[in-house]
Amino acid sequence: MLQFDHLALAAQTLEEGVAHVEERLGVRLRPGGKHALMGTHNALLGLGDIYFEVIAIDPEAPPPGRPRWFALDDFSGPPRITNWIVRTDDLEAARAAAPPGVGAPIDLARGDLRWRMLVPDDGRLPFDGLFPAIIAWQGAAHPARLLAESGCRLRRMELIHPEAEALRAALAGLLADERITISSGPAPAIAAEFDTPGGLRRL
Repeated sequence: MLQFDHLALAAQTLEEGVAHVEERLGVRLRPGGKHALMGTHNALLGLGDIYFEVIAIDPEAPPPGRPRWFALDDFSGPPRITNWIVRTDDLEAARAAAPPGVGAPIDLARGDLRWRMLVPDDGRLPFDGLFPAIIAWQGAAHPARLLAESGCRLRRMELIHPEAEALRAALAGLLADERITISSGPAPAIAAEFDTPGGLRRL
């Protein structure tokens, strides 16, 4: 029902997030664009079948009048991977199968891209953000197909949460991707390993 679409690294500023990823992975990110509805902006990196997004509050945008997605209003500290996003062809069915709190569908656009996405009213996804956001792309345009080849691929993404078994149960039957593992840990976190032109790198 669900397919891995992309992962998101949050930062206090987009410049800080981009510099962090470029230094760690040894490749250059591409400017993305602005999300007017959420007051955020991003930069992107192609990873083959998926992509990587660096996202931050846009200081030039007016307040959106609602909590921003990915709990960005409360983000602090160094840049880090905070969320991951899956896609579906049936947003309502995916919503019904997901745990409470995944949000209601909203229509979004950036440039030639159009999509619908489940966004919680408070901006906070279940399991402290470790349950994925769910997106349904409209039309053929998709960032992974538009981005230049980076030479990078996601090898592994580890979801670490004190309620690992409950998170694993919530995802059971919805997604099968060998790159994703779920582990128990004292605090929620996402760790990822990438094959890059410079070798194995971690974020």
